[in-house]
Amino acid sequence: MALDTRTGRRPSFAATLWGSTVGKKTVMAVSGLIMLLYLVVHMIGNLKIFFGAAEFNHYAHWLRVVGEPFMHEEWTLWLVRVVLLAAVVAHATSAYQLSRRDIKARPGKYVHRKPRSSYATRTMRWGGIILGLFLVWHLLDLTTGTVHAGFRPGHPYQNVVDTFSTWYGNVIYLVAMLALGLHIRHGFWSAAQTLGVGSRARNRALKTTANALALVLTVGFVSVPVAVMTGVVS
Repeated sequence: MALDTRTGRRPSFAATLWGSTVGKKTVMAVSGLIMLLYLVVHMIGNLKIFFGAAEFNHYAHWLRVVGEPFMHEEWTLWLVRVVLLAAVVAHATSAYQLSRRDIKARPGKYVHRKPRSSYATRTMRWGGIILGLFLVWHLLDLTTGTVHAGFRPGHPYQNVVDTFSTWYGNVIYLVAMLALGLHIRHGFWSAAQTLGVGSRARNRALKTTANALALVLTVGFVSVPVAVMTGVVS
């Protein structure tokens, strides 16, 4: 292991791992899977809106008191938020640095065009940017109410219905969820390859799982604004 020219010391294992392409890909894969697990749980929670205002509001309240009395009110919720924030930052940073490293590794434009890749692969970077911007909007809309004119603290059901009663709220959400589906479809399979799970025998099953996860999550999330628009939820 080479010495760090700035400090004269051997870099730590974590620093060496992070400095390598494999290390960055591993960080991106693990952080992506953490976010994917959260999305599955979040989607299931969102679907409670179909059981009415009382059920949905009770679920939202439960999120704030889960773990009591061992955990103080909202401690568990904030713990989840911190883990998710760390995952988002790690995922975005590793993705950006890998992208920059890939660009620097190219001496110039390819003489021959690369084989045509899937739409999801070619839009992963833009999809990540769209999802990042949407995350900021989503928090300002339904968590803090900053961009939500009719926001009512403590009334999550009404806030959701109010958001999806506007054309721009629906457009933003639907575009983001379509980007999410494409991101998951490609990202899950890529994460499996990075973590060494993929193989010739498993690739078909992994691709099927990636497609299924992307479809289920997209349909699950999109079903809420569609239900509001059609009057199923009001």
